[in-house]
Amino acid sequence: MDVLYSLLDVQNQRLNIIVQEKTFTNTLNFVLTTLTNDIFSLTDTIVDRFCTNILPRIHHNVKSLIVDSASMERILLVADYPNLTELKLFNFNHKIVSRYFTDQSPFRRIFQQQIIDLILVFKGDMNKISLKDYTIDVYGYIMKFFENLKHLSITGSYPYYFPPLELHHLPLTTLFSSTLDKLCIHVMRFEDCLALLDGRLKQLQILIVDICCIEYPSWRVYNMVSLYCISLIFST
Repeated sequence: MDVLYSLLDVQNQRLNIIVQEKTFTNTLNFVLTTLTNDIFSLTDTIVDRFCTNILPRIHHNVKSLIVDSASMERILLVADYPNLTELKLFNFNHKIVSRYFTDQSPFRRIFQQQIIDLILVFKGDMNKISLKDYTIDVYGYIMKFFENLKHLSITGSYPYYFPPLELHHLPLTTLFSSTLDKLCIHVMRFEDCLALLDGRLKQLQILIVDICCIEYPSWRVYNMVSLYCISLIFST
């Protein structure tokens, strides 16, 4: 990013060609993070130049975008990004789903057909929606909408700042995927973790879960999938 911004359009044709190569354009990060996990967008001046002068010229090389919710629309509208497969979105909340993750969204083709690696970083989204409704309407909907998703990570600067997944007693059609092989997510109880292994995620190989409340699990029997790796984090 710094190389692109600083060196593109300098009075040197060879240098202009070099900075537009894939080494400098495959991954673009429009977010600044501090040691205390504070999130800052790039200045309007920098984003303006990228949108008007840089992205239209190198968008075909971009494979990974790191953006925040305030700048995502502006950046994605600049070009088609035919090779974009990874999206990391900061300051995510449930309103993003109803605004952008829809069939009417101008980004529907990118989200549904291209994105295979999705990372959603919450800033905070505690609200009056029940955990089960949030699981169905947000987490479950995301799994359905992103049709080719292989890796999904839903996290935040601190796990209690956003609703955990509450999956037990919900049908197998909730949070179902035949493509996902890696999942990182925050769940309410250990039983919700077990529910992720009941066959609804048929290709799952790696599971990383942050468990909010530890309760004695029921004796419910799960048709558990075979995992390559599982990591449990217990919040206290």
